[in-house]
Amino acid sequence: MNNSRFKAVIFDLDGVITDTARFHYLAWKRLADQVGAPFDEAFNEHLKGVDRMGSLELILARAPRSFATAEKLLLADAKNRHYQELVATMTPDDLLPGALRALEEVRAAGLKIGLASVSKNAFTVLDRLGIRGRFDDVVDAATIANSKPHPEIFLTAASHLGVAPGDCLGVEDAAAGVASIKDAGMRAVGVGDPQVLARADYIIPAMDRFRLADYS
Repeated sequence: MNNSRFKAVIFDLDGVITDTARFHYLAWKRLADQVGAPFDEAFNEHLKGVDRMGSLELILARAPRSFATAEKLLLADAKNRHYQELVATMTPDDLLPGALRALEEVRAAGLKIGLASVSKNAFTVLDRLGIRGRFDDVVDAATIANSKPHPEIFLTAASHLGVAPGDCLGVEDAAAGVASIKDAGMRAVGVGDPQVLARADYIIPAMDRFRLADYS
């Protein structure tokens, strides 16, 4: 029974449902080393919530030379192939603590469940985790023209679910994602650092603290 103020909850993937951030870090680090761009975990934080080509541009801006468009496309493809090799090792054990329970709680409340991920590998990751069927709709990078922090991805998810944006709750771990949720006219749950996620309406340290009743 739905006693919530919301009709749908739309989750981000990376950092919320699972942590593929370590795979992205390893793949980007290898690319950065290849082009001679300084890259560490602190700089990697700037790539959170940014799409592949946007992330590549940020890295290449630190390289000692410029790159033609054709070169950039080849580098992006190489990074993605490495990332996919790492993703292929994932199992349901790679679900973040509390993520599956959160999905079950939202479903038990009678709400629709969406996924809004800028990853072009979202469906592959969901399949590896064994949870693709738990979502009523999945919006990934192939579906949209504008990446986060633009609100398009969350507005598209709400539209596909048949729910008004104001009746949706978004769950994100990145500042760009929270901005996307808020600019879409939704309420936002931020997962992580309160200072980084200051625009969120609710902030939890990790998904194992997600409680739908706290936001209703």
